[in-house]
Order: sequence, then structure tokens, then C-alpha cells
Amino acid sequence: MSDVILGTLTLLGSLGLFLYGMKLMSESLQKVAGDKMRSILAAMTKNKATRILTGALVTGIIQSSSATTVMVVSFVNAGLMNLTQSVGVIMGANIGTTITAWIISLLGFKVDMATLALPLIGISFPLLFSKNHNFKATGELIAGFALLFIGLDFLKDSVPSIDSNPAVLSFIKDFSNLGFLSLLIFVGIGSVLTVIIQSSSATVAVTLVMCANGWISFENAAAMILGENIGTTITANLAAMVANVSARRAARAHTIFNVMGVLWMMIVFKPFVLMVEYIMLKMGQPSPFIAVGSIPVALSLFHSLFNITNTLVLMNFTGLIVKIVTKMVPAKEEEEENYRLKHIEFGLLSTSELSLLQAKKEIITYATRTKRMFYFVKELFNETNNKVFEQNFERIRKYEDISDRVEQEIATYLTQVAEGDLSEEGSKRVHAMLKVISNIESIADCCYNLAKTLERKKQNSIWFQQELRDNINKMFDLVDEALDTMIENIEIGYGKIALNQAKEIEERINNLRNALREEHIKNVESSKYKYLAGVIYSDLFCEAEKLGDYTIDISEDIFEIKPIPYEKALSGKFTN
Repeated sequence: MSDVILGTLTLLGSLGLFLYGMKLMSESLQKVAGDKMRSILAAMTKNKATRILTGALVTGIIQSSSATTVMVVSFVNAGLMNLTQSVGVIMGANIGTTITAWIISLLGFKVDMATLALPLIGISFPLLFSKNHNFKATGELIAGFALLFIGLDFLKDSVPSIDSNPAVLSFIKDFSNLGFLSLLIFVGIGSVLTVIIQSSSATVAVTLVMCANGWISFENAAAMILGENIGTTITANLAAMVANVSARRAARAHTIFNVMGVLWMMIVFKPFVLMVEYIMLKMGQPSPFIAVGSIPVALSLFHSLFNITNTLVLMNFTGLIVKIVTKMVPAKEEEEENYRLKHIEFGLLSTSELSLLQAKKEIITYATRTKRMFYFVKELFNETNNKVFEQNFERIRKYEDISDRVEQEIATYLTQVAEGDLSEEGSKRVHAMLKVISNIESIADCCYNLAKTLERKKQNSIWFQQELRDNINKMFDLVDEALDTMIENIEIGYGKIALNQAKEIEERINNLRNALREEHIKNVESSKYKYLAGVIYSDLFCEAEKLGDYTIDISEDIFEIKPIPYEKALSGKFTN
């Protein structure tokens, strides 16, 4: 019994060392690459080929398709990538993950990496203590690479030999000669192992070790590889549990893509593995059905060919996959489906003036989302449930990050428009739009500041008297009205807006702020409430008034510009 326990712990320890080395290597690679890797992943998604190439490249570098897909889910959640783009990157990630099998099959079972690993750790040791972050990350990268192969070496040694464990061989044989049912069983084993270990790369390593020790045949190992493709999707789905609807759809798309691939492969499984055998024989290698030593390379070849073929087959069905996951994960009414640009993501239109009309639509969407952000602030102020409070605060923080990015993207687009053939009025319009999006972003900043103030109120257990609550709610209602008028003015168009109405609301906000400030000073002097409560109270109505100032600034920015008829925008012909 003690030998069994010790052997089990040794096996788990070997697997743990392998996983830790892979994790350390992956994380340090991301540190060395810095934000460049994220920028590349977000930028190289304009067409099918670059999406797939990006996914394969990043996964090949960080040696983890799970890490790539989780990163993709986070980008979709942040709005840096839409659902269609994410599917392409995930397809590429499946190709990139096959590199792990090649490294292990060509190096792990051919070279005593443990002999090379200790010198590598010796090289990394001084770098690990460096104060320079890049040197330290490089040291972690080298150490992670060494630990990965030390773990693999221990993993091979800790697997019980067949000669001394005939019961294990007999157990596997029970599942190895059931025909097509055997394939299904080993697909299930591969899926379950990957779900438990949370790493398809680690499960591939285990599969290769089992093959090298003669535990399972080539066909059954190939079936396990298929199962590992299904099991690896659990990581992204776990990451998407707390994400928005678009991110959850991206995770489901990963599952659909891999499951569809396994389904069609099971239909052509026999001829496919025979094709792999044929390629091996042409390469001068013995048949994997006969020679155990050639199974690792044959399995790596099968893994690569399957994922490449699956991508080539299913890349043309991206639209269908998107439709399926959209139905699988319906959007709730209160959820924002798209956290990215809607109208100007495809570049400039035929004329610069027509592009401005598209930019206006985008600005309206931007302003509407920002108003929704203020709605969450109002909910936050009146929320008593701690869990719901934290969820709303996190949502506001996410909106603020998105607002910063959207402002930059719209500004970049407008700058490109300005470089085209614009009329004098068009140039004025670009200038006004740049000021408008800057002020909208400032409104988002105000919303976030209000949320942080409310969080401070909660953390310090500050309680407002009913009079104070009524005053803040009254201020918030006025600001809400100002935001509605602002959005209406943007929608109506230049030269036609109700500026007087906007000014009237802004004046009411200022008057209320002045009245609350005077009353607040008197209350502080009479110690009507605690000092910290007074500070938070003052911060709230002052920040709300500041938000109102930005709404009137936006209305004033667009009031001066003359409207451009749609027909003229289409033609691109203007008279000043």
C-alpha cells in the first residue's frame, strides 16, 4: 500500500514539476514580450489567414493553447476583438499547440534533457536575482524550460513498467480491443485527463509517455489526442464564466470548433491514421503500428495534420459557428453584447464626408454607452447588497477602460478622415467631433470617480442621513436629464440642437450644487454628520456637477457646425 501511495505521489509530483515549468516558461515569455504580444494578438485579426497565423504564433511561443484562448476571451470581453475574429485566433491556437508534441517527441524522448537542464538552471540562476525586470524574466524563461524537461524526465521514470505491473497492462487491454468503442473510450479518457490537469500540453506529454512505455497502441493514443482537443476547451469556458456574453460565446465557439473537428475525424479515423503511417514510411521511419519507438513522432504528425486539416475545413464555416454559439448563449436585455466599435471598424468609406456620417453614428453609440455607465453609478449609490455592489463596481471599472480605448480608436479614425479631401465645413466637423469624444471620455472618468467615491463610502461604513440621500438622488436625476439632452443633441445634428434646453439643465445643476455646498458648510460647522461622511458627500455632488459641465460642453461643441445634407455627403461635393 505504501509503495502505491509513494508511486502515486511521485507521479503527481513529476506531473506538477512539468506543469510548473510550463507555467513558469509561459508567464516569463509574456513578461519578456510585454504588451507587444497583446498588441499583436489584437491587431493581426483583419482576415482569416492572419487570425489563424496569430493564434498559431502566440500559442507556439507561450506553449499553451489554453493561455491563448483565455487571452482571446479577455480581449473579446474588453471589446478588442469581435466574435468572428476570436474564432480565427482560436483555430490558430489549436495548430500552435501541436508544437509541444513535436518538442517532446523530437527532444524529450531522444535527448537526455535532464543533463542539459541543470546547466540551463545554472545559467538562469544569476539572472533570477537581477534587479532588471527583463533579465529576471529571461532567467525565469530559461529555468521554466529546464524544469519542464526535468519534470518530463521524472514523469517517464515514475510511470510503472509493464513487466512489474501486469494488472495495469491487463486493465488497458480490456479497453484496447473493442473496435470503434475503444476509440470512443480513449477519446473520453483524453478529455477527462485534460479537464483534470487543465493543460492539453501536459496530457499530450502523458500520452506520449504511455506510448513510449508500450501501454497503449498508436490508434488509441491518437484517439486520446482527439479527446484532449475537447478537454482543453474547459479552461476558456471557466475563464468566461464571469465575462460578458460575447466572451462566453467565444469560449463556446472554441468548444464547438474542437467537437466538430473530433466528430468528422472519427468518421475518417482509420484512413487518416493509415495516411500518417504512409508518411512515416516515406520518411524512412518504421510503422507506428509495429515499432513503439516511432509512435511519438507519428503521434505528433497526427496531432499537427488533424489540427491543420480541421482548421482548413472549418475556417469556411466560421459564420455558422458564430450563429450556433449566438443561439447557445443568448444575450440578456441588461447585457451589452458588443464592447467595441460598431460603425467604423471596417475603415474609411468612399468619401471622407460619408465617413464622418459613420463617425457620428459611432459617437452616438459611445455617448449612449457612457450614459449606461452613469445608470450603473445610480444603481451603485442605492445598492445595499455587497455582492451586487461589487458586480456593478467592476462593471463600471470595465466600462471606463473600454471608454479610454474607444476614444482613442474614434480619434484615430477621425485623424485618418482629416487626411482625406475634406471641405472647410468637414474640417470643422472633425475638430468638433474630436472635442466631443474627449468630453464623453471625461464623462466616463467622472462616472468612475463617482463609483470610487461610493466604494470608499462602503469600505468606511459611512451611512448617509435620508436628507443627504435625497439630495444626491436629486443631483443624479438632473445629471441623467442632462445626459439625455446631450445624446438627443448629438442625434439631431449640427446647427439644429436645443442648446437652450441644455444650458437650462446645466444651470439647474449648478444652482443645486451651490445650494448643497452652502448647506454642507453649515452642517460641517454644526457637526451634523461625521467629517469623513461630509467629505464623501461633498465629493459626490461636486463630481456630479462636473459631469454636467461636460454635457453642456458637448452641446456647445456641435452647435456651431452647419448640417451637411446626406446627398452631398454621398457625392463628396460641398460649397462653403
